[in-house]
Amino acid sequence: MMKILHLDTNHPLLIKQLNELGFQNHQEYTASKKDIETIISNYDGIIIRSRFTIDKTFLDAAKNLKFIGRVGAGLENIDCDYAEKKGVILISAPEGNSNAVGEHTLALLLSLFNKLNKADSEIREGKWLREDNRGLELDGKTVGIIGYGNMGKAFAKKLRGFDVDVLCYDIKANVGDKNAKQVSLATFQEQADVVSLHTPQTELTKKMVNSKFIHAFNKPFWLLNTARGKSVVTNDLVSALKTGKILGAGLDVLEYEKASFENLFKNNDENMPEAFRYLIQAQNVILTPHVAGWTVESKEKLAQTIVDKIKAIPKLRNC
Repeated sequence: MMKILHLDTNHPLLIKQLNELGFQNHQEYTASKKDIETIISNYDGIIIRSRFTIDKTFLDAAKNLKFIGRVGAGLENIDCDYAEKKGVILISAPEGNSNAVGEHTLALLLSLFNKLNKADSEIREGKWLREDNRGLELDGKTVGIIGYGNMGKAFAKKLRGFDVDVLCYDIKANVGDKNAKQVSLATFQEQADVVSLHTPQTELTKKMVNSKFIHAFNKPFWLLNTARGKSVVTNDLVSALKTGKILGAGLDVLEYEKASFENLFKNNDENMPEAFRYLIQAQNVILTPHVAGWTVESKEKLAQTIVDKIKAIPKLRNC
């Protein structure tokens, strides 16, 4: 009987269904990474969200490990190359929260265009500023999506009800579909009014949105990031917001996030970067705490996706 160690809490169906499949499930949600390394050789599988990094030291200790299930989309917290060299199967679940990300991205865009956060806070302060809160319509704009996988396609699908042109740019060829036309980066930067990031964290995407990238765009544009915070150089973003090259930003993720995605800064933290202090004061910036894919429905769908993928791998099912 294969033994699985669960390192983060997830939807109860995950353990329930794995039990029904004949796996033996153990939970360890509080022990340190170092302590877990002393027992991990007893397990055939790991289920994790983002609690800590699965590095070479951890993988060397996991002598009997056959698979890692990441209840989420990205695998950047795992040394994937080393894991695969050791024959460890990597399972993620981008299908599970793609719809949630698509809806959240659209919400950020419409909130920015209609100044909803600004208007709401002003009314609560007794201000009734109608002209100052005159909004923009999405129809007639060109929305550009960088990274056209599960998340990018989900956002494009949500845009079908609007009279917009949707472009996508991706390093993979032939990913465009009826919802988005794939174009070169030069064409993308020439035409986009809105830029939405849906890329994984890789060496190619780290610090991708920097000053050079921003100023290559023909028009001022709106930036949305529901992907990974380290794709955007925050200092360069703030500089572009100040000059008007970037008209506004909807950010669900930030460059300053910890690896676990669980913590940022405490109130009045003296180490808080000046760029972040600017973002939290800017009226044309909306910030959310890495929750684009974090819905009641996606919690269940993510767990179900992991179970379904484990069931579909004969090597795991037949052990």
